[in-house]
Amino acid sequence: MATPDKPTLAEIRAWPATIGVPDAAKALGVSKSHMHALIKRGESPVRTLSFGARHRVVTADLIRLLEAA
Repeated sequence: MATPDKPTLAEIRAWPATIGVPDAAKALGVSKSHMHALIKRGESPVRTLSFGARHRVVTADLIRLLEAA
């Protein structure tokens, strides 16, 4: 069962094709700042799309990662 802050896998499957870093961080159980640092270093465990200084996380990659855990 998910905590109030952490979405369930079923909820994540209903998300749009890309999501913001804060939602991805919640799903992974890490802070926004840690997720941003991973993206900046090119070490994100999921695929991200960059739009200038903004980033979007590919939901399908997030789902695959969580299913494998």
